Amino acid sequence: MSVQARIVTDDEADIRLDRWFRRHFPGLQQSLIQKLCRTGQIRIDGARAETSTRLAPGQSVRVPPLPEPEAPKPILRVDPNDERDLRKAILYQDDHIIALNKPYGLPVQGGPGITRHLDGMLDALRFGSEHRPRLVHRLDRDTTGVLLLARTPGVAGKLAALFRGRDIEKTYWAVVAGRPVPVEGRIDLPLKKIGGGRGERMAPADRDDPDGQRAITDYRTLDHAARKLAWLELQPLTGRTHQLRVHCVALRAPILGDEKYEEPDQNMAFSALVEGLSSDLHLHARRLVLPHPAGGHLEIEADLPPHMVATFKTLGFHAQQAKPTGRFR
Repeated sequence: MSVQARIVTDDEADIRLDRWFRRHFPGLQQSLIQKLCRTGQIRIDGARAETSTRLAPGQSVRVPPLPEPEAPKPILRVDPNDERDLRKAILYQDDHIIALNKPYGLPVQGGPGITRHLDGMLDALRFGSEHRPRLVHRLDRDTTGVLLLARTPGVAGKLAALFRGRDIEKTYWAVVAGRPVPVEGRIDLPLKKIGGGRGERMAPADRDDPDGQRAITDYRTLDHAARKLAWLELQPLTGRTHQLRVHCVALRAPILGDEKYEEPDQNMAFSALVEGLSSDLHLHARRLVLPHPAGGHLEIEADLPPHMVATFKTLGFHAQQAKPTGRFR
């Protein structure tokens, strides 16, 4: 292959240079991209560039001679039952986006001991496209609700940039043990990782702790049951790992079923608070409002999972059905 000059398209706006290369040349190793940038063989509009440089439409990327590309990965065959369930979970789709109501207990990605996960099933959602849908954000294994997928690499870059900033309004519902005081407000509490391996978790950090990352959540109480349990609306303004779960513990109102972060002095047996309540995690991504890649805004809501529906019924909480997904200007 000889030296090429390729023009960045509108669909590739704001994508990192290394990711642009991996999309155009699948199988290209990150170490080689770094070396080619370091030695000046990769350039943007004639100038040297870092692998982290974000591209703009119309820029010219110098592509030096590269190794022969690996054969494209085959389309994975998804279990018919998983494919059926996944398609039933679709809340919205168009040429740019697919939104799912992620079920309880399904990991978004693989990891140690995890062989069945959403990322391994995404070939079932191609719908004839040459592109495999891409994850642009994450939900914990036991968190349910709205999960967004991008249908093309360019859209994935745009949506990932929106999630990095504060351009997407995220609303979660949770049932918590206790009633927060005050009943609404803002939690501005830095978080940091502690432990390691499977024991890794998030914990509050001092404001001057160099390992701490700022984490902000707005909350309000939508209903409560005898001050023992409450239904909260949570809006994270930052996107730290397990942010909502740790912030609820800081409110002295841990999320029902959250065995990882419950504290003995707050609640040693969630299910004992009201007989018959599910011990599953009661955290649900209820709504996303975001700029649509093709213009305007998109609002997506997801109905509660069965275990939370049962809890709401037991506690007398009344949740409206999710509104139909809509685009607006």
